[in-house]
Amino acid sequence: MENKYIEEQRYLKAKKRVDNIKGFYVHFIVYIVVNILISSIIIAGIMSDNGNNFAKAIGNFGVYSTWIFWGIGVFFHWLGVFGFGNIVSKDWEDRKIKELMEKEKQKERKMLNR
Repeated sequence: MENKYIEEQRYLKAKKRVDNIKGFYVHFIVYIVVNILISSIIIAGIMSDNGNNFAKAIGNFGVYSTWIFWGIGVFFHWLGVFGFGNIVSKDWEDRKIKELMEKEKQKERKMLNR
């Protein structure tokens, strides 16, 4: 019975991880597609104003601003899914608790062996 419970917990943890990874990839794809559309519209708008050429339009900060600011959000999403989350995740807490409990047991054993 306990083994079944542990397996179910592993499955739920793995499913949550897969959902988080999938969510990041969806976010990243939307980021790319929407920013290409926004940049295209901005470039077309700049080129239509006063006969500006493509080189001048592509150099405008407005073309890149959404990429930069939204990109910061995508970076933190990535960090939460693949990077930073591994440091402060529930798994980390569980591992740290077990580690500290084991150290405490070792101290107690040393005290008893004296």
